[in-house]
Amino acid sequence: MADVIFFDLDGTLVDHRSAVLETIGQVVRAAPNATAPLEELVTSWWTLEGRHMREYLAGQCSFAEHHRRRVRSFLPMLGEPVPEDPALLDAWITERYLTAFEKSWRSYPDVRPCLETLKRLPHGPRLAVLTNGDPGQQRAKLARFGLLEYFEAVLTPTELGTAKPAAYAAACRWMRTDPARAVNVGDMLESDVNAASLAGLTGVWLDRGIDFVTGEPSPAAEETVLRVERLTDLPGRLSFTESTRRHRSSSGVTTPPA
Repeated sequence: MADVIFFDLDGTLVDHRSAVLETIGQVVRAAPNATAPLEELVTSWWTLEGRHMREYLAGQCSFAEHHRRRVRSFLPMLGEPVPEDPALLDAWITERYLTAFEKSWRSYPDVRPCLETLKRLPHGPRLAVLTNGDPGQQRAKLARFGLLEYFEAVLTPTELGTAKPAAYAAACRWMRTDPARAVNVGDMLESDVNAASLAGLTGVWLDRGIDFVTGEPSPAAEETVLRVERLTDLPGRLSFTESTRRHRSSSGVTTPPA
């Protein structure tokens, strides 16, 4: 069994995509002067979120400013004026978006059973959340669903000084473990699994059936990728991987550590 298991948060523990789409749909339906159909505007918001989140992760702006940039681009699509005062933009974000967004958070039903099983394992792994999100908002999500107690740490770019993929090495140092004894579980094949594997961790792909960014069916993966469809499958899969590793090691066959 691994020493540490890192869990991604959005798309893995909490259904971020559905919450965003539900919330911005409400915003658009309440805008009488919207300049495009609802579906088109929802897609535009999702695109803006990705663009400005990347700017935040690159250190080009604060978390609050990345929200403002998103709203500055989106308000004309709603047929609304763009305030020059940042305080008015912050008020729009809080009143029109964040309040509804937080109400739309949902934890996946397979999360708590998985964590409970891992918690009960004798000499089981330590658990941590590794996310590129804002620390306050991410901890609030975990607290909402009573999940904070399961994790030794919630690690974000604020604590680590860097975002994924560089954060994998930093997170292992934070948790005082070697990457070879760490597992990273996430729903995004490239950034959560392949990037973690390149950093020396074991990446486990939680395939929830859709691509988090595009909403399209899941991408194809190499047969060698460790894959689970439900988090409740994770404890057994890790145990199987570890027992297989020991068996193959005794037979002279080398396999990646779990």
